[in-house]
Amino acid sequence: MNTSEKYYQVALSRIPQIGVVNARRLVSYIGSAAEIFQASRAELQKIPHIGPILAESVFQKFYLQEAEEIVEACIGQQISMLFYLDAEYPDRLKHIYDAPLLLYYQGTAQLNQERSLAVVGTRKATDYGKRMTHALVEQSLGCQVVFVSGLAYGIDIEVHKQCLALGVENIAVLAGGFNYVYPSKHKRQLEQMLLHGGVLSEYPLHQKPDPRFFPLRNRIIAGMTDATVVVEAAVKGGALITADYANNYHREVFAVPGNLEKIFSEGCNTLIQKHKATIYTGWEALALQMNWISDVDRIQPKKQMSWSRLTDDESQLMAILVKEGPCSLDTLAWHVQKKVTDLAITLLNLEFQGLVKALPGYIYRIK
Repeated sequence: MNTSEKYYQVALSRIPQIGVVNARRLVSYIGSAAEIFQASRAELQKIPHIGPILAESVFQKFYLQEAEEIVEACIGQQISMLFYLDAEYPDRLKHIYDAPLLLYYQGTAQLNQERSLAVVGTRKATDYGKRMTHALVEQSLGCQVVFVSGLAYGIDIEVHKQCLALGVENIAVLAGGFNYVYPSKHKRQLEQMLLHGGVLSEYPLHQKPDPRFFPLRNRIIAGMTDATVVVEAAVKGGALITADYANNYHREVFAVPGNLEKIFSEGCNTLIQKHKATIYTGWEALALQMNWISDVDRIQPKKQMSWSRLTDDESQLMAILVKEGPCSLDTLAWHVQKKVTDLAITLLNLEFQGLVKALPGYIYRIK
């Protein structure tokens, strides 16, 4: 990392008068962040849309002094500062017109993986929403998708918890600096993500979360992923803002249909009704639409021909696993409405027959 250039990149990102669009314009005309700060007022004013007020803002020493403190703090905490021209900066986000000039990132996950999926929803998740979220992550096993969400209460934290439980890479996008995790209750999950995923923010470490930042945070979630799944949402809220961003960025949006009598299903059902989202019916349909699996990869019905020797309970479990993909013991128990203890014996028999494989976290899939 060129530390000197990084100081200027951070400083440029901290000048509110300039903004993202004009900052990129300056870089494209002049060449680098350092050269912007070394240019004369006359040189800056020759650039389209850069008048005397914007040019003068570059010469305020405060921003360079603040940048020095930010860079030193990030180096001390091993936090990466990703300028929009850096190779590590999320490619999907890089081409969005209002993408952050600079991002702060810490973690093990690569930000430019082949497949990425945002999952968002209400802060007041119902049992149905939690089940759908857990099942979505479970069924993605083997597809090598990195999940992105906002660490908020409700659906967001359910995504992160399930990913951590199953060893699936996931990234949290914060609405403030790393030193102010919100909600603080989720700090433990965030610390786990640093080992199997990552944490991302457009704000420096010392920036406290602010109500204005949460909608802005959602544009990053939508912009850095291939698609967004809304699990549960009321008619207004952050999840629908994320869906709007995704639609504006020409990304796929999926919505989990819900109970017509429940307030937290209204948002999803409205997205589907207004053709702003594809109805989510299961992981396989989503993966096919995203071209993440092909028809030849799908489990074929002919595999059921060898099930004639199975008991009714065993056949029922096999049918669920074929349809839903990998499932947890709790999810399977909910599907068949039986006790977990009774189910475990049936699954063990299926393992002995070589039909089912047990994964970490009491997850089961067709072998």
